[in-house]
Amino acid sequence: MIGIIDYGSGNLKSVFNAFRYLGEDVKICDKPEEAGSVDRLVLPGVGSSKDALKGLNERGLVEPLVDFIKSGRPFLGICLGLQLLYKRSEESGGCDCLGLIEGDVRLFPRREGLKVPQIGWNTVKLKVEGCPLFKGIDDDSYFYFVHSYYCENRESGAMCGTTEYGVTYTSAVWKDNVFALQFHPERSQKNGLKLLENFIGS
Repeated sequence: MIGIIDYGSGNLKSVFNAFRYLGEDVKICDKPEEAGSVDRLVLPGVGSSKDALKGLNERGLVEPLVDFIKSGRPFLGICLGLQLLYKRSEESGGCDCLGLIEGDVRLFPRREGLKVPQIGWNTVKLKVEGCPLFKGIDDDSYFYFVHSYYCENRESGAMCGTTEYGVTYTSAVWKDNVFALQFHPERSQKNGLKLLENFIGS
C-alpha cells in the first residue's frame, strides 16, 4: 500500500492516478495514524513551504512523517516535497523546514533570458551510480519541472542528480530510504512512470 500525504495543498490527483495506472493500491493520508500504516509514503506538493508546513502541523502529520522515514520504509518527496526536507527555505520571507537534509532552498537568480518559475522539460545529470530510483533511466534524461525555488545542497552524500537552470542545483536526492525529486515524475511521461515503478520496487 502506497500512502500519499494530504496537507491541503492539492496536486494529489495526478500522483494518485499515476500509481493507480501502475496497478498499485493507493491511500490518501490526512490523519496521523494513516501515515504510519502504509508500506511506502509519498509527500507531493505545490505552493509555498510555509503554507505546506502549516498544513502538516495543523493535521498532526509532521511527527508521523519523520517517524515513517526513521522506520526505514521507502519515502518519496516530489517538488515541494523535496524542498521541505531541507533545513530552511527563503520562500515567503523565510521559514524553517523539516531539517532532514543539510542545505537551504533559494529563489532562482533573476538573470536575462532566465524565466522564473522554471516551467517545462529539463535534464537530470546523475551524480551517483546504483540509485534504485533511476534504474533503467539514462543519464541526462528529460523530466518536467515547475518551480521558482531550488535546493542548495550541503550534504554531498545525499545528492543523486543535478539540473542546470541559471545555477546548478540538486534535483534528485537519495539518502538511505529517502528519495526526493524536484521535478514531477507523474507528469514526465515514460521516464516518470519508470521512476515511479522503480520506487514501487525499492
